[in-house]
Amino acid sequence: MAEAKTKPTSLSVESYLSAIVDSARRADCETLVKLMSKTSKQPAVMWGTAIVGFGTHKYPLAGGKFGEICAVGFSSRKGDISIYGVAGEGVDSGLMLQLGKHKLGKGCLYVAKLADVDLKVLEKLVAEAVRAKQVLHNGPLDD
Repeated sequence: MAEAKTKPTSLSVESYLSAIVDSARRADCETLVKLMSKTSKQPAVMWGTAIVGFGTHKYPLAGGKFGEICAVGFSSRKGDISIYGVAGEGVDSGLMLQLGKHKLGKGCLYVAKLADVDLKVLEKLVAEAVRAKQVLHNGPLDD
């Protein structure tokens, strides 16, 4: 089996953020670091070269093996900010309706800018995602 490409690295979150050219996008990403750190109670860690992640989510693979990815995280992409771990199966659809302007992909939430969404609702989505992943594994995120 091939080794996962997206895994925690020693790259600097601060360097990643400071390299974001658009000052408004950089400020949005700095806000997401604060919101996700506070809500997940996990430090920001670079996963690969472009995902800022919080905690670890282990999930089953075929043959009794496990994969892992950040429990929640985000990445500044060309068009939008991709927010990982808060969308998909089991998400409170009522909260999604209250969130504001966003798009959904397979397990991904896309926002153009944080001003388009209600940050309190986003914080609840992050909290629910973290709680659901802890319950799934019957323990802290970094087991």
